[in-house]
Amino acid sequence: MSVNLFTFVGLYSRLLDTAAHLLKKGAAHAVATGVSENEMLDWRLIDDMQPLRFQVMVVCNFSRQWPARVAGLALPAEVGADLSLADFLAAIAEAKAYLAALTPDQFAGRDDVPLTVMIGTGMEPTLPAAQWLTVFATTNLYFHLSTAYGILRSRGVEIGKVDLFAGGL
Repeated sequence: MSVNLFTFVGLYSRLLDTAAHLLKKGAAHAVATGVSENEMLDWRLIDDMQPLRFQVMVVCNFSRQWPARVAGLALPAEVGADLSLADFLAAIAEAKAYLAALTPDQFAGRDDVPLTVMIGTGMEPTLPAAQWLTVFATTNLYFHLSTAYGILRSRGVEIGKVDLFAGGL
């Protein structure tokens, strides 16, 4: 298999599958232990880290916005962090549908296109599109998905390493 920027569309779709899988496992655990879905979405790994809902929000947003940027498309609207479990699962399905509509032609020849993006406050680097997608966006997606996994594990959800790769199996 050759790797090109469009390859990341499939990868991001699988990461969304994993996010949905983890949320469903977390929800089943919450029900079994008498915890509300809303409380589950507010779980944190540690007090100064963002909650599960934030981690899922970032996965939903990054998986659509970064391919859109790289392909030169308008950015999809952001998903907020204040969603219910059902709304997050719907947002994941919508993100997957968005990715499924992208085509290889939209990414062809865009590896070296310079993109300037504001990150946080005060950082606005310009990097080639391929570097943004393959390094920045992908690393962030794995970070937030792994953090969601860690939050759920820390609360007793019966998941293991294989669940983190559920979307690719």
